[in-house]
Amino acid sequence: MNPSTQLIERYYAAFNAAEWETFFGLLTEDVAHDINQGARESGKAAFRAFIARMNRSYREQIVDIVIMSNADGSRAAAEYVVLGTYLATDEGLPEAHGQTYRLPGGAFFDIRDGKVARVTNYYNLEDWLRQVGA
Repeated sequence: MNPSTQLIERYYAAFNAAEWETFFGLLTEDVAHDINQGARESGKAAFRAFIARMNRSYREQIVDIVIMSNADGSRAAAEYVVLGTYLATDEGLPEAHGQTYRLPGGAFFDIRDGKVARVTNYYNLEDWLRQVGA
């Protein structure tokens, strides 16, 4: 297994364990985060704020993870399933009342100096909305 694949495994393991300092330690200071159907945010501070917002509204585990990387380890991708609970209403979205969801997703990564320099997340928002009863 190459170092990039191991990095992405550690990334999801830290996410699932809510080990946030470990998680953020896997990111470059200038990490680019492309939010599904949203804007790009840059920097670790912006990513921390995003995770804080997510943790307020959602409890999620990433399962059935398949990781792929290119030969030189500069890019990787992951396909997965999100098992989640919608805990508190997120701004602009339907009212939360503990709905659960199972949502396929994917992410694309740029890797620099052994850390995640970019992550672009994708999931089907319309599928999520149907699952939470929008």
